[in-house]
Amino acid sequence: MRKSLDLFDQKEELVVAKLTDAQLHYFPNAISTYDADNFLSVCLKELPWRQDTIRIAGKQIPVPRLQNWYGDAQAQYSYSGIRLKPLPWPDALLAIKRQVESISQHNFNSVLANYYRDGNDSVDWHSDDEPELGEQPVIASLSLGATRTFTLKHRYDKTIAQQKIQLHHGSLLVMSGHTQSHWLHRVAKEKHVDTARINLTFRQIKVNE
Repeated sequence: MRKSLDLFDQKEELVVAKLTDAQLHYFPNAISTYDADNFLSVCLKELPWRQDTIRIAGKQIPVPRLQNWYGDAQAQYSYSGIRLKPLPWPDALLAIKRQVESISQHNFNSVLANYYRDGNDSVDWHSDDEPELGEQPVIASLSLGATRTFTLKHRYDKTIAQQKIQLHHGSLLVMSGHTQSHWLHRVAKEKHVDTARINLTFRQIKVNE
């Protein structure tokens, strides 16, 4: 097995990563530079960003990035003690969703929008394994703006090396299968990054009828 996902740097239409207990499909140029630039501008200027807090060791800590949750009316979501009621879909996010669904061949009813203002913003080790996502969720992660390093590590097998993927402007990473139950991922702080990144992670929330 490769020690790192350096093949993801290749300018191919689709790269499939062969990892134990995971299914990763990476589209380096999922959307055109023109569309990516426009979507980035709209997201930065028009989406109502907020900073939530999480409780760690009895203290309320600001989440080190801005975010918001959008989706169908019943697509409510919670993680790390944060309860998110979906805002209605803006036209721009619906346009992006249609492109992501066409590329990934999956349907989504919600999206967690993350705004990394610069390299000081981050997200720590976690999995997207909340009950409302189902047993083997499909997460489609679209990156806009600054390139950031996406790192994965296996939950149980410590002999498997960590994997790093450079997520570029306009790229799409689709995680499915057992990825969330067997792997953790993060976007660590990168002090040299001085520009913004928007990350849109599309999900399908299981809604009880």
